[in-house]
Amino acid sequence: MPTVLSLSEAKAEFAEIVERASLGEDIIITRMGRATVRITRFESASPNRCLVLLEGKIRLVDEFDEWPEDIARHLGIRR
Repeated sequence: MPTVLSLSEAKAEFAEIVERASLGEDIIITRMGRATVRITRFESASPNRCLVLLEGKIRLVDEFDEWPEDIARHLGIRR
């Protein structure tokens, strides 16, 4: 269950709150009695394994971002 603190309590104990959150404790900050913020430990996102499997297997052609002439004219990219 998360710890609930008022905004004024959180201001007074900010360094301690950051330390507690870094150890895994969830802390809810309230303003005027209403929960407004949750402080939790930051966890780095794991790399997307599906994309890693494709590394070195996908190649873009040199003309990848070039538009065919008729479409470029239609879009107003070329005259």
